[in-house]
Order: sequence, then C-alpha cells, then structure tokens
Amino acid sequence: MLQPKKTKHRRWQKGRMKGNAQRGNQIAFGSFAIKSLDTTWITGRQIEAARQAITRHMKREGQLWIRIFPDKPITKKPAEVRMGKGKGAPEGFVAPVTPGRILMEVEGVPYDVAKEAMRLGAQKFPVRTKFIVRRDYNFE
Repeated sequence: MLQPKKTKHRRWQKGRMKGNAQRGNQIAFGSFAIKSLDTTWITGRQIEAARQAITRHMKREGQLWIRIFPDKPITKKPAEVRMGKGKGAPEGFVAPVTPGRILMEVEGVPYDVAKEAMRLGAQKFPVRTKFIVRRDYNFE
C-alpha cells in the first residue's frame, strides 16, 4: 500500500479543497489518462485496487503511471469513544484530488484496450472520471 516513508508532522489539519487542479492537470507521460471530475480524498488502497485492475486488463503490457500519491495523514478515533480528549491516532494516508487532476496514465497499448482498462480502474475511485487521449495521438 502506498504511504510516505516519513512525514514532517504526525497529524495534519483537514484543510479545504476548493477550485480546480492547478498542477497535475495535463497528460505528461502516456497517451491515455483518466482525469478526476470531482473533489475528494483518495486512499492508498483505492489507488492500489485501480492499479491492479488496469495492469490485469492490459495483461502487463504497456506502461502505467500513477500521478497521485497519498501523503496526507488521516486520523480516526476508536469506536464508541466520547467527544473531546484530543485528536485521534493516524489511521492511513490519502491524496487530496480536485477536478481536472490526472489520476493515472497509460502508454504502449491500443486505444480500445487502454479505454477498457481505464474504465475498470476508474470504478475503484470514489470520483467521477473522464477518459482522455493525448492531443497528438495518432489513431491508425
């Protein structure tokens, strides 16, 4: 599961995610990508599930780039604990995602294989997504 080796602080504040992605919103590596249309937190488990679905459908051909990384620690209090008494213990890590953010990119497989693989991977994310193709991609 994806998580940072080390963080500066053990517990972060929640923060607010408003507006569209200002960075990570262009295809940089592959020919095909899935782009987020919503704002949410994506966990390391969800990223791993999508990665497995995509690589299995592509039969491990081509190359996959994961463009998000869960580096924000999320805390949770145990079940049936009263209010107060401080912040909970770190439970896992998430990647904040805003609309326009590229989640994953693929290269080295035909268009129809990439489209189906990305559809299967997009089902694992808690956001609406859009399949996009690099502008200069040549459909033979």
